[in-house]
Amino acid sequence: MASMFTATANLKKSIDIINGLDSAKFQLLLSRILQKFHVKDEKTFTDEEEEKLLAVLSLDSATKLKLIVETCEFIFHQAAYHSAKPAALAEDLEKLNLEEDKVSAIVDLWSSGGRDVITKLRQQTIAPRQLESVNWRLHLQMSQATVAKMVEPKAVFELKTTNRGTGAQEQDKMVLEFSHEELYSFYNQLERIQMQIDALG
Repeated sequence: MASMFTATANLKKSIDIINGLDSAKFQLLLSRILQKFHVKDEKTFTDEEEEKLLAVLSLDSATKLKLIVETCEFIFHQAAYHSAKPAALAEDLEKLNLEEDKVSAIVDLWSSGGRDVITKLRQQTIAPRQLESVNWRLHLQMSQATVAKMVEPKAVFELKTTNRGTGAQEQDKMVLEFSHEELYSFYNQLERIQMQIDALG
């Protein structure tokens, strides 16, 4: 089985920095990273916390801290993507020349919290706004044409959506109107989308 990680120059550099960290402090850092890992559009650490971390971890630059955090996030991301078992994760981390105590810290945390992270990531969507319900009605409109009593049927849809990208879960309504031709074209597009989803399933 191929490794989850490719030993790039940046990754090797980060591993060297991580190997030099105090084990207990690294474990606390990891715990916070995994705790915030699934949260979108929010930094893992505030600017004030980053300043404190530089001193606590005895790092001489914010760039090094950023590299460490991004590397740990990348490790967890790869582990989640591959639904990695602890033994496989440990083996791949050892191949990167990560010291044993750091490997153990990552694997122990992944063993206890990995399943929860994977579940939360699966619940995330690409677009924060999600469809909650659809209402529709048929609207008969008298034509503006000179032909007497000509009726143009229109389908009117009311889409209720929720923005899950915000903590408040804001709801919104969108009203769409389709002529017969427009509705038929839209239906055909939905059919094509459904066929592609079925093919992937």
